[in-house]
Amino acid sequence: MMSDLVYSIVMLGAVAMLAGAWYLYRRLGPNRQSMLMVILAVVMLGNVVIWSIPDGSAPAEGVSADAAAQGSATP
Repeated sequence: MMSDLVYSIVMLGAVAMLAGAWYLYRRLGPNRQSMLMVILAVVMLGNVVIWSIPDGSAPAEGVSADAAAQGSATP
């Protein structure tokens, strides 16, 4: 699915932001840019959590109970 790809890219971006913030913190000490990078990573992770919450709609809602028992979907 396309959403899996988006989740993966955002998670990799968040990890990269945290790694970059840690590097800047170790190299330059506490500064505004490293703190903003941490905040951005937290926002990115929060977005992934919000996006991954199920919204109640399932692909199989249109399938009747007897069709599901037989293994075929109704049009």
